[in-house]
Amino acid sequence: MKKDIIIPEVDNVFLAAVQEWSDDFMEKVWYVYLINDSDFNLDSVMLVSKAFGTIDGEMKKTSLLRHAFIEVPAVTFVKVEMLEKSVLILNNEFMVTYFIGNKLYDRKFIFNANSITPDYVEEVPLLFVDGVIVR
Repeated sequence: MKKDIIIPEVDNVFLAAVQEWSDDFMEKVWYVYLINDSDFNLDSVMLVSKAFGTIDGEMKKTSLLRHAFIEVPAVTFVKVEMLEKSVLILNNEFMVTYFIGNKLYDRKFIFNANSITPDYVEEVPLLFVDGVIVR
């Protein structure tokens, strides 16, 4: 029965977009980090990202990108991907799935369109740099 299914709550795991200098592009670019600010190791972590939205009245969407990490230790972070400038005007969605022990956790995080800008930065826990956080 549906009432018997227990969906665990995702706590202290979130994403942050941080602007960093790139020697390849010779400018600052945005990178997404997965932050594990919990007391538990995240095992078999899978992230699926995509961007979608409307530009000039036309619906646009990107292809899916998949990232996998064997483990993200407690109170650490991992760099996930670079966000290309052209997708910052779209909604950027990340589906995060992982195990803690034998329990499966998953959560959808969305950076809303035009929200990844220096106007919305705050200090990111564990990274101690300014970034846009989505919880």
